[in-house]
Amino acid sequence: MSRQADRSMQDLKPTVWIGRQGCTETMIDEIGEQLRKRKMIKVKWLQNIQIDPVTVASQANATLVEVRGRTMVLEEKKKTARK
Repeated sequence: MSRQADRSMQDLKPTVWIGRQGCTETMIDEIGEQLRKRKMIKVKWLQNIQIDPVTVASQANATLVEVRGRTMVLEEKKKTARK
C-alpha cells in the first residue's frame, strides 16, 4: 500500500459504528448502503463486542482493506466484466 493511500485511510472518518447488539442484518445493510455512496468506509466497533472483519466484509459483499485494533476499512468490491 502506498504512503498516500495509507494517509487517506487515516483521514477517513468512521461512518458506521457497531454497538452492543453486534453486527446485525441491519448493520450489514447499512454498510452496503454506505459503500454504494462512498466506495470506501471505516467501521468501528465497541471493545466488548467480538467482530470478525473478514466475515463482515463477505456478508456486505465488500473488500477488506485494512484492520487496526477495533477499526476496519472496507471498499466496494470491483465488478468483474463477464465475457
